[in-house]
Amino acid sequence: MHGFGREIVIDFEKCGGLIPVIAQDVNSGDVLMLAYMNVEALEQTLKTGKATYYSRSRKALWVKGETSGNEQEVREVLLDCDGDTLLLRVVQRGGAACHTGHASCFHRRVAEDGSLETVGVPLFDPKDVYGK
Repeated sequence: MHGFGREIVIDFEKCGGLIPVIAQDVNSGDVLMLAYMNVEALEQTLKTGKATYYSRSRKALWVKGETSGNEQEVREVLLDCDGDTLLLRVVQRGGAACHTGHASCFHRRVAEDGSLETVGVPLFDPKDVYGK
């Protein structure tokens, strides 16, 4: 557990040093993405006001939008009842939260037959931004 201030206790140990973080658009209420934070990422987020996450694949911090320009300006940080998940209410700059170019990472709907349907269109081509 890690204390931030006198009353905030966050259980980073429950998931091995990381906590899940949901980013939600403060204006529309849309869920944009799910990522993870360690203590350092949360400290940097609180200090700078820019959403900073921990990349499990790269094992490093990353500031959302550092490469794409699609930054998340944090307006509010909410902690769940168990003290092990955060909700960031953000202003999504640039329109797209997802690395695929979509506004939200949750852009695929599961149909009754189990097939996937894409919802919405990408706002940018990932090849142009990431070179992949």
